Amino acid sequence: MLSSLIEAKTDLKVVRKPFLGGSQVTHSALASRSIDLYPEYTGTGWSSVLGEAPIGGDPQTTYDKVKEAYETRFGITWLPPFGFNNTYTLSMRADAAERLGIDTMSQLAARSSELTLGATHEFLEREDGFKGLQAAYGMHFKKVTGLDPGLTYGAVKEGTTDVNDAFSTDGRIQAFKLKTLKDDKRFFPPYYAAVVIRDDTLKAHPELEETLNLLAGKIDDATMSALNGKVDLERKEPRAVAEQWLKEQGLI
Repeated sequence: MLSSLIEAKTDLKVVRKPFLGGSQVTHSALASRSIDLYPEYTGTGWSSVLGEAPIGGDPQTTYDKVKEAYETRFGITWLPPFGFNNTYTLSMRADAAERLGIDTMSQLAARSSELTLGATHEFLEREDGFKGLQAAYGMHFKKVTGLDPGLTYGAVKEGTTDVNDAFSTDGRIQAFKLKTLKDDKRFFPPYYAAVVIRDDTLKAHPELEETLNLLAGKIDDATMSALNGKVDLERKEPRAVAEQWLKEQGLI
């Protein structure tokens, strides 16, 4: 989306460098001037890149702190977030959640002794995963099963487990008619996506800020999940999906 929007709205030509690696690699490429910009998550920037402990509460606090730290330490600007928060969550079949009256994780905790959880082994072992979540909400499931990452969503869809760990913008959530539960105690750190761009790039091409900010607040969790599903489940090309959405929004 970023590349296509820049090319449609400015005279600049974008060199796309997909699949560089994780955030450490991509951030290093940005800081060393090998690339000019990329989309990053606030929680990843704060915890992984800056090495700080996650901040609970208002997601705006994490954004403000990571924005200030990047500017001071790296000469890199965080533009306003797109709108979606790709954080850990728990999901259930939507029909089961409605039947049981479960909309939040607190409500799930109250019914957890009747239900089974199928989650990745990593999630079950992480302090910022199930261990911490269990302590924060007092969840005590009837049964907890460790599953391979590719199987957790299907297990809930097929009814072999009742609840799974999920990422809030995974395409399978909508495709499998699942419901993500509200983290009403704000246990999980926020992972709002936004453009990170070098200050010298913005200085050389000031038109980029206005152009990229056309996406600010435009993409919520449900939209991102649906777009991810077109790529991951329908096997459509990412660029084609991105440009079709931009056209539908009147942005290109």
